[in-house]
Amino acid sequence: MTKKDIVIKISEEADLKQIDVKKIVQKTLDCIIESLANGVTVELRNFGVFKVKSRKARRGRNPRTGVEVPVPPKKVAIFKPGLIMKAKVK
Repeated sequence: MTKKDIVIKISEEADLKQIDVKKIVQKTLDCIIESLANGVTVELRNFGVFKVKSRKARRGRNPRTGVEVPVPPKKVAIFKPGLIMKAKVK
């Protein structure tokens, strides 16, 4: 399912214009991204939690050559699903 599919489904069910729904969906995603960029955890009840996790530097290996390469520390966004999502996905 793509963002466009989500917009179309919400638009049909809520009887709203697709352009208005698209703006709302995009603004919601932008807010989540902005919060994560600022290191703020985003919790959506009954859906899940988005947060930023720091990964330590480590030694990696180039799969083609087998040469060890240093992998620098970095921050990654992670998502932990909520209870309702876990139950429905099972």
